[in-house]
Amino acid sequence: MIIKQAEFVKSAVYEKDYPEEIGNIEFAFVGRSNVGKSSLINSITGRNKLARTSKTPGRTQLINYFLINRDVFFVDLPGYGFAKVPKAMKAEWGQTMERYLASNRKKLVFVLLDIRRVPSGEDIEMLEWLEHFNVPYKIIFTKMDKVSNNEKFKCLKDIRTKLEFSNEDVFFHSSLKNSGKQEILDFIGEIIEEYNPHTEEETTK
Repeated sequence: MIIKQAEFVKSAVYEKDYPEEIGNIEFAFVGRSNVGKSSLINSITGRNKLARTSKTPGRTQLINYFLINRDVFFVDLPGYGFAKVPKAMKAEWGQTMERYLASNRKKLVFVLLDIRRVPSGEDIEMLEWLEHFNVPYKIIFTKMDKVSNNEKFKCLKDIRTKLEFSNEDVFFHSSLKNSGKQEILDFIGEIIEEYNPHTEEETTK
């Protein structure tokens, strides 16, 4: 997939406020607060300031929609986890995210996990929730620039104590070095083509 156009469309909380579907599958990004969702979206779209990034966990409180190549939505979901906010607010964000995931919109979810961290209980719950409701997903390990090759091997060994996966079925990404970007874009292009044949060909003309 070649991204030629990317723009912020709107933020939403309730399903009635989501933008109208445009006849294509959309791609949502979810993960713990500060896992690097906004940085990843900026990296793969090639737009440094498309999604707002922050060093403060919990910055993304709404569902943010971005229109890509005027043909497909990228969806930035609220982060979960250790954000220093009141429990009531966390619960509200969780409901916002769950409404989207449970909606009938045709979607594929990218679950972002920090390569340096063993998946938390909330990470595992997210994966189990997606599997239970048959929502297709792919795992992206972020912040690969933070570890050496030897450290990567050890991190993956630790992560496998909580999660089963093969390296061929996950992605590895660094927003600093843009490594893994093309693999993710190629995969997105393949899914778009499967869902809507000829769409990818048309959007890259």
